[in-house]
Amino acid sequence: MDFYSIIQNRRSIRKFTQQPIPQEVLLRLVDAARLAPSSANQQPLKYKVVSDPQTAAAMQPLVRWAAYLAPHGAPAVGEQPTAFVVICIDRTICDITQTPDAGAAAENILLSAVYEGLGACWMGSIDRNAIHALLHLPDTCFVHTLIALGYPAEVSQTTAITQDIRYYRDENGVFQVPKRTLSDVLL
Repeated sequence: MDFYSIIQNRRSIRKFTQQPIPQEVLLRLVDAARLAPSSANQQPLKYKVVSDPQTAAAMQPLVRWAAYLAPHGAPAVGEQPTAFVVICIDRTICDITQTPDAGAAAENILLSAVYEGLGACWMGSIDRNAIHALLHLPDTCFVHTLIALGYPAEVSQTTAITQDIRYYRDENGVFQVPKRTLSDVLL
């Protein structure tokens, strides 16, 4: 798959098969994240990989899925992600909880996931305190966001915005994500 195809195929996936992701693949995703740009090269990000089934199951109620699809936005049992990468900021390195570093790292994970044949969903509507406690993270780590991962069990594609920016499932269950056109975003 060429680079621009990876970008075009990077869509949020919210339904997954239950096939486990090999640990070496998850580590490649984190390695891609660590190579992302870092403000002032501080590199304050730390990552927690969650792939054991019990902990992944315990994570499910701590994330809020797809508000535009409520009440059916969350993956059903048997469609839930099999792994998560939690992106944390180590406050001993940088005491800023909102840094652009997390976005750059997340995008590297998301693009690498497509390359690896995975589906992913970057999530910020999460119970940070409960995730911190569940994963026994150090007190110095701030849970910034997480990425839900698994092998995709749905199709997600872009469509041109007509009147509404809200994503939706069409009559065939295909996840549609309205995007502004190139001419709409160029100044």
